[in-house]
Amino acid sequence: MNDDTPNSWEARADASSFYGFTDLPTVNERGSTVLTHGKGPYVFDVHGRQYLDANSGLWNMVAGFDHSGLAQAAKDQFDRFPGYHSLFGRQSDQTVMLSEKLVEVSPFERGKVFYTNSGSEANDTMVKMLWFLHGAEGNTTKRKIITRKNAYHGVTAVAASMTGKPYNSVFGLPLDGFLHLTCPHYWREGRDGETEAEFTQRLAQELEDMIASEGPDTIAGFFAEPVLGAGGVITPPVGYFQAIQAVLKKYGIPMISDEVITGFGRTGSLWGCQAYDFMPDAIISSKNLTAGYFPMGAILLGPALSDRLQDAADAIEEFPHGFTASGHPVGCAIALKSIDIIMNEGLIENVNEMSPRFWDHMNRLAQNPNIGEARGIGLMGALEAVQDKATKTPFAGDLSISEAIANTCTDHGLICRPLGQAIVLCPPFILNNAQMDEMFDKLETSLNKVFAKFA
Repeated sequence: MNDDTPNSWEARADASSFYGFTDLPTVNERGSTVLTHGKGPYVFDVHGRQYLDANSGLWNMVAGFDHSGLAQAAKDQFDRFPGYHSLFGRQSDQTVMLSEKLVEVSPFERGKVFYTNSGSEANDTMVKMLWFLHGAEGNTTKRKIITRKNAYHGVTAVAASMTGKPYNSVFGLPLDGFLHLTCPHYWREGRDGETEAEFTQRLAQELEDMIASEGPDTIAGFFAEPVLGAGGVITPPVGYFQAIQAVLKKYGIPMISDEVITGFGRTGSLWGCQAYDFMPDAIISSKNLTAGYFPMGAILLGPALSDRLQDAADAIEEFPHGFTASGHPVGCAIALKSIDIIMNEGLIENVNEMSPRFWDHMNRLAQNPNIGEARGIGLMGALEAVQDKATKTPFAGDLSISEAIANTCTDHGLICRPLGQAIVLCPPFILNNAQMDEMFDKLETSLNKVFAKFA
């Protein structure tokens, strides 16, 4: 347990911090966790306790918490040119090199890159880009954005409106014109007797019906995560993106792949769209882009959107949008090193080498009578807790079952993430066999302890 003395780190944190996305009853009961440093996949708190971080920080610390090459890239760039913007026709050489590299490693034959400071800002910016180009082309009614229930696209007012989570209602969101389709979760949303292929076709028909109902001339774009990350690691049903994309192409609606989580290796492919074999019109990147060592987001525009946006900007002689730290030279230097590490120093290979062991463990734990489903891909997975496996009945909400599991894991030196009634694992790409086994041993111990109490 954490120290609750008046001058402890935990008390100081509680006195001075306003917590976001934090289960406040847990903090009130247990206190916060104040960390000091990390080593490999482990982090350490102010009391010297060690935790295996199965969250990779927040999906992003894929090279671990003390990668010397990433730290050195930052130090060297701070010494050389510590900060600048990418506005007014000026940008750093690192920014140019990163843009070239991103286009090179993207699935696009050519394109352009726009920088932000986060995935939320990148999604927000992409919406403004769509509004901008449609308006420039004379389609001023094309303003509506389609996403899915349980999707997560960020926390700005626009990105939160795209995020299909009920908690956004406390902000009076979503804004008008943001539409949400059925969550593509076959295990939970499939109807009795409905095959996975039939489920896919139903969702594609739902999209087409929505477009017809709203009017094709009102739809600006469709955004989708290849795997719904903060929705609970929900993988698409078979043939989903092919069916969805066929509808979008029929009506000329741009498709944006939000790869804040899936980009740069998490699925075992470099891009999530490659893992699920579809070609978007643009890609949103963040998190793994800098391996968590710098806040950065990027929009990778495919050929068609690049050309259309350039034409729209040329017509008024600018694109009136940007951020002070867009294309920050230190962030770009770190991103260049991160991409090199992931692609050329064995990280993405290790994802694919470790995935079978990961899924052997996941499938083994899925045999527990209180685990309804194990789902995911690559090194991202979720275990859904259920009161009754046969009926998929969840635990009573007031039990906060996933919080109880996550807190018990913390007591055993493992950090994992509760999402709904699921526990999510997304470990760093550097995990070895012993660390993988340690992660699942601690999780299994925690699951057994919690289920013995509540099941």
